[in-house]
Amino acid sequence: MDRLATLESFLRDDPDDPFTRFALAQEHAKRGDAEVALAYYQGLVRDHPGYVGTYYHLGALYRALGRDDDALATYRSGVEVATAAGDAHARAELQGALLEADGLGFDD
Repeated sequence: MDRLATLESFLRDDPDDPFTRFALAQEHAKRGDAEVALAYYQGLVRDHPGYVGTYYHLGALYRALGRDDDALATYRSGVEVATAAGDAHARAELQGALLEADGLGFDD
C-alpha cells in the first residue's frame, strides 16, 4: 500500500484527525495536486484553527498559486495563532514567510 492509500485509510478510521488531514495535504502537494492539497489545508484552518503547522504550508501553497493576498492573510493569521499557542518557533517561521511574501525579505 502506498503512502497516500495508507493515509486515506487512516482518514476513514478518524475523519477529523488533524494530523492525518495535514499529512494528506502534504502528500497531495508533493504529488502536484494543488487543488486537493488546498482543500485539505483550508478544511484544517476551518475545523482546527489551532493546528499551527497548517498556516505556513497553506500560505506557501497560496503563493505558489499566485494568490498573494491570500498568502499574506494566512501568514498573518498563523502568526496570531502561533502567538496564542506560545509556539515561538512557528511564529518566527510565519513572520519570516510574511516578510518575504510582503516583499520585505532580507535576501533581496
